[in-house]
Parts: sequence; C-alpha cells; structure tokens
Amino acid sequence: MTLGHAGSGADTYPPTPTLGGVLDIPRSARLAAWGTAWLQGRASAADVLRAVTGDDEPHLVESAEVLPAATHLPGLLTGLRDAAVPALRVVLPVPGDPVGLPGPPAFNSAALEAGECVLTAGGTAWGAVPEVAEFGSQWEPGWQVTWQLRAVAERPVPPPMGLAEAERALKEGLLAATDALDRLDVAALGPDAAVRLQRVRSAALPAGALPAGTPPRSLQVLATAGRLRAVLSLATEDDGAAVNAWQAGERARTLRELDGICRHAVVAAVNDPVDQLL
Repeated sequence: MTLGHAGSGADTYPPTPTLGGVLDIPRSARLAAWGTAWLQGRASAADVLRAVTGDDEPHLVESAEVLPAATHLPGLLTGLRDAAVPALRVVLPVPGDPVGLPGPPAFNSAALEAGECVLTAGGTAWGAVPEVAEFGSQWEPGWQVTWQLRAVAERPVPPPMGLAEAERALKEGLLAATDALDRLDVAALGPDAAVRLQRVRSAALPAGALPAGTPPRSLQVLATAGRLRAVLSLATEDDGAAVNAWQAGERARTLRELDGICRHAVVAAVNDPVDQLL
C-alpha cells in the first residue's frame, strides 16, 4: 500500500500531519464541502478559495467540454450555480475499491489515478478530478492544481457507508491498528519515530477545515479517520515483526483494509450533510 502526499496515483490521499501536527484533508473533500456551502449560501467565494487552495498556487480549471468559460475556481463555482447544482460530493477511490465512481470509463480511470474526485449532487451531472503538478524543492515545495471537469453518467452512486457505520468501522479499525503497531519495530523507523508517532496521534484538523455549520459528528469522524490513516502511513515504512513473506503479506493486507475504512469514513463525513440536505 502506498501512502504519500498529494500528487498522482495512489499517493494522492493520505492525511499526514505537518510539523505543527495539523492533519491534511484531500483537495476534493475540501472542494466538495466548501463548494456545497457556497452553493447553499453559507460561505463566500473568498472562503472557498482560501480553504480549497491552501498553500497551492491558484487552482486552474480545464473544462472545454462542458464549461468553456471556467478557467479558475471562481468560474467553476459560478458555472455550478448557473447549472442549478445544489451540492457536491467527494469520492476517494483506489484500484480495487472504485466505490462511488459513476463512469464513463475515462473519467473513472482519471479519478482512480488521482485517488480522488468531486461529483455534482443533483443538477447537471459533472465530475472534477484534480491534476496535481509538484514543483520546487523539498525545502520549498509548490503545487499547481488543475481541475479536469467532465460530464459523467447520470445514475445514482451509492455511498460506501453511512456516518454511523463509519464511526463503528473506525472504532474497530483503531483496535486492529493498535495490534499492527504493537508488532511494529518503531526503532527501525529512525531515531525520531517515537516523536513522529506521537505527533500523528495528537494531530488535529486545521482551523476552519470544514465550513461553519458542519455537524460535530462529521468533524469527529473526519479527525479520527485522518489520525488513523496518518498512523498507518508510518506503519507502512517497515515490515514490523514480520519474519517471512506470508506474515508481511498479511500485515500489508490488514493495513490496506484499514486504509479503506479511513477513506470511506472521510467520504461519509463530507457527504453525510449533503445526503441530509437532499
């Protein structure tokens, strides 16, 4: 299982803490949550741009097929409103777990490669996939994000799990993760491993991570899923106590399953308010 920072492929989504102990949130989750708030009149365009862009360069939009006038996020927001889109949903797919993708195949392939996408919830059936280009150095990194907006299939997309189910799955996942970490030789990860592990366990969502009015339950699920997945990202750096290929494979399978629980929990946390709205 690959867990990296924002980029392409399976590395797109792992909420990893910054040096300040703040959890990251997938760009698509931020756009879905804040875009919905804007479409519902609960946030300003400036709020959306600040929350979605973060430390990135200003986001671009490529939408010649469906919305030629939208070349930046403000144009995308206006286009969504003009198309009578009431809300947005997030999907965080990976190969082998494409739950939530609507089609066509070309869109699904792009979303799988990115590891995330945004879908309209009502109104015109569109989907947007972030294409992320990293530049700069490890000391001064930068990201240029271009949202590829495309028409998608107009069919209901069932959620992978509801918010209550996500809470239960996270509780069970925490127990499984504890067992996996008990068998992890933390010392093998380097002299700062204990500090890193403590940091991810105590990491918090950034201030204003989701719009005002987001139910506390959604915020709690999002934070728990983010912390657990950040811990899992450390666990993948070493085979722990595995002494043969079968044990290493079983451990990798467990971590993949836990990662899936975390991804589905983030989706539930962001999409549940939309489901309640519609």
